[in-house]
Amino acid sequence: MYEGVKALLLSFLHVPPEPHDPMGDVRSLRVFRASPGYLRYLTVGWALSQLALLAGALVLPVVLFVGGISTGPAAPFVVGAEVLAAAFFVAQAVVTFFLLRLHYELRWYKVTDRSLRIRAGVLIVNEMTMTFANVQNITVTQGPLERLFGISDVRVDTAGGGGDAASHGKGGGLGQNLHVGVFRGVDEPEMIRDLMLERLRRVRGTGLGDPDEARVPAGAPAYASLLVTLRDEARALRRAAEGAR
Repeated sequence: MYEGVKALLLSFLHVPPEPHDPMGDVRSLRVFRASPGYLRYLTVGWALSQLALLAGALVLPVVLFVGGISTGPAAPFVVGAEVLAAAFFVAQAVVTFFLLRLHYELRWYKVTDRSLRIRAGVLIVNEMTMTFANVQNITVTQGPLERLFGISDVRVDTAGGGGDAASHGKGGGLGQNLHVGVFRGVDEPEMIRDLMLERLRRVRGTGLGDPDEARVPAGAPAYASLLVTLRDEARALRRAAEGAR
């Protein structure tokens, strides 16, 4: 039933199950997903919010009972309201947990020899692509709760990213800073970081082009590197279209 509802919702929202590959050699593509520990981490947060909501909902019946309203003439209306409130609580719990699970499953991290792509979200899909030519820093972070669940975040900063803490919040999105990308909730952060650092060093050592292709000449116009990027994006889209046939 879950898979059927999932397929129906994704079709309705026009959300592809997997993002296109970022530009780069398709043979170098590595795909990473959030760890099952990240799902447990999200589930604990969801459960705590549900307990808080339930505790707040239980205050009203107690107040009505103490005030004698639940035993007076208005008792039938009070009971009806309580039944509706209970039904609403159950319905929202099911829906929010379904969306949480779906959000976890649709989180993608793709890395090639030239760039990386991060996608997350269901109702609002956030997708970010970064080229290694612009990456300045790659770090691994792990808070106390993340340590408990055996997960970490790998943060990628590009030129102009800065250190805005808001861009590295623990929410499910990609953050508001377009210069910062986060591989959130992964269980092999050092391996992912080392892979990207190796590819970053390779890009810096060989120029903006792929190692097997000609570099952008030193005296070329400023827009030459942009043309190279557009060329690679066109190649990636063509490969994706050919693979979908």
